[in-house]
Amino acid sequence: MPAFFWTGILSVIIGIILASAFSAILVYAQDLIPTKIGTVSGLFFGLAFGLGGIGAALLGKLADHTSINFVYHVCSFLPALGILTAFLPEVTARRARGN
Repeated sequence: MPAFFWTGILSVIIGIILASAFSAILVYAQDLIPTKIGTVSGLFFGLAFGLGGIGAALLGKLADHTSINFVYHVCSFLPALGILTAFLPEVTARRARGN
């Protein structure tokens, strides 16, 4: 069995999970700026796919200079960035004030 057999399988599962969350993230962003729905949607789609492409290129460059195992270890810490979502603004409080 190849060393990275589970990579393909887990990549598909992770991709499905991320794709299912994208619409909720987009709606949350539209709630933050309700008068500019088209602008927010375009900005989020552009940033999501643009930064994803840049990130893939940078991880590929890192793998060229180090090893694929090192890149796997680096990527294993990236979900910890999700802790930063605790600092997102509270939308329900803004609605209650009428903003």
